[in-house]
Amino acid sequence: MASNFDFSSPEGFRSGFVTLVGRPNSGKSTLLNAIMGKKIAITSNTAQTTRHRFRAVLTRPDFQMIMVDTPGLHKPHDALGEELNTSALKALEDVDVVAMLIDSSKPVGTGDEWVAEQVKRARSKKVLVLSKTDLSTPEQVESQLEAARGLADWDSVVTCSSQTLDGVDGFIDTVVACLPEGPKWFPDDMETDQPIEVVVAEFIREKILRTFKDEVPHAIGVRVEEMKYTRKTNLDSIRAIIYVERDSQKGIIIGKHGAAIKQIGIEAREDLQQLLGTRVYLDLNVKVKKNWRRDATQIRRFGYGEGL
Repeated sequence: MASNFDFSSPEGFRSGFVTLVGRPNSGKSTLLNAIMGKKIAITSNTAQTTRHRFRAVLTRPDFQMIMVDTPGLHKPHDALGEELNTSALKALEDVDVVAMLIDSSKPVGTGDEWVAEQVKRARSKKVLVLSKTDLSTPEQVESQLEAARGLADWDSVVTCSSQTLDGVDGFIDTVVACLPEGPKWFPDDMETDQPIEVVVAEFIREKILRTFKDEVPHAIGVRVEEMKYTRKTNLDSIRAIIYVERDSQKGIIIGKHGAAIKQIGIEAREDLQQLLGTRVYLDLNVKVKKNWRRDATQIRRFGYGEGL
């Protein structure tokens, strides 16, 4: 952030932090992207897709809303899972609003109840968000609302679909009404607090999650080793390493005659060119780092969970 940034704001300007929480695949990252009007956070149907406590900044003339996207709260099976849970729970501290997302297409279960218990402890305003309403009938939505209302003492309740955008503006209005008057915390043109290298690594990891689904996704870590921009050709040259835990997983990622990793590169490059607004040369390599998900030091080196 520039040292000469002006934190002042107009009279009546609202600003603050809202944490998005929920079970894995409840739609947090998809809602964040819908609010921002562009892809900032990666999405997939795989649990633990979100590994970073990720902030996105929405600035308009009368408010600045800083959204904290968190890993889905779940029962951890390794050190990575424990780190992600810790990150998500810490994001409930010292924020103005906690928005808990519940998938309207699935019955409220014990996992939602456990998340709600954590939300209850927060001192913030609490907003219940029934997501994915495009996948549900009106009867399902009503039934889910009735069950979800009993999970906590909510300050507001919102239903929305991030795919059709129905209710997304309503969510923004509801949260902004809960924010206090305050200054701008970030410059107008800042959309995320994540280093660009982290965003690039996540876009690459998303393509792997979507390609291989249940075969290797949790064993994947991606780190950008080098990014170099050449103004003359408007080209970003990116070198990244995909880490796996076993040699067999390395073979899957590379594929026969390198076909799989080539396809990952093609798909990732398309998204990265939109993100960066440049042409992109992407060099991907695969390395084995045995059992890295069980090593807290390695997890933090990847920047996952609480990060570096």
